[in-house]
Amino acid sequence: MSTLITNLPSYEVWVRKEYLTDHKSGHGEFVKGVWVSAKSIPGRAFYFETYLPEYAAMFDKLPISAFLSSPEIPDPDMTLHNLQFWNCMDYGVVAVQKQFIGSMHYEVYTRDYGNQTGTYICTLDNYHSDVDAIDYSTSEQPAEHKSHNLLELDNGQFALYPNNRMRIYDNSITPETPKIPDFKVSTVYYQVENGHDRDGLGSEENYFWKTAKERSANIEVGAGGTDMNVDFYGGDFKIDLNEPELG
Repeated sequence: MSTLITNLPSYEVWVRKEYLTDHKSGHGEFVKGVWVSAKSIPGRAFYFETYLPEYAAMFDKLPISAFLSSPEIPDPDMTLHNLQFWNCMDYGVVAVQKQFIGSMHYEVYTRDYGNQTGTYICTLDNYHSDVDAIDYSTSEQPAEHKSHNLLELDNGQFALYPNNRMRIYDNSITPETPKIPDFKVSTVYYQVENGHDRDGLGSEENYFWKTAKERSANIEVGAGGTDMNVDFYGGDFKIDLNEPELG
């Protein structure tokens, strides 16, 4: 399982050169690069590893504020805490590309610069990767977990934003004036095995098994459900959909 580091799409970027000199020189200069990977350390910003072709070199551990989509000062020129809203939430990290929303139009609500628009690249998401280590982080707590959607903003910067600080618009299915979300943060740990009737399946060997409750009530449950009048358990295969035959 991936921990600490994850591959990134090979995305071309420009690096602010002052980040390559520990902020001691190179201000206003830019170096072309290609993203290679991202690192996740709890309590810190994501660190990006970048290949710099003109130097034949790799440079690691740069925050999202080090990168631009073109070699010029952006307007507005937003600070790191406006570009990444939350710190990394665990060492376990994975990069995924959410294809369904990948080509949609994004609008993010920044801390200090109002709404900014952009396009989607991928999503960095944290999880607790080591079951033998104490889970002191919040990556798997429903009320605290955040996805980090990596976006190329129209002002020339890149950003990592959670779902609940974004609006995503699709030309085909989003209405002209979408509703304002009135949702609440999810706090429930959903699960389906405990806190219900005991199924008592420890001695069941049948492929189409019945729960203890179904056995005691002699309920007929088939692969298609009782509404379809399908009964595999009785030995006969019966289908009665009450529909006229086609033809």
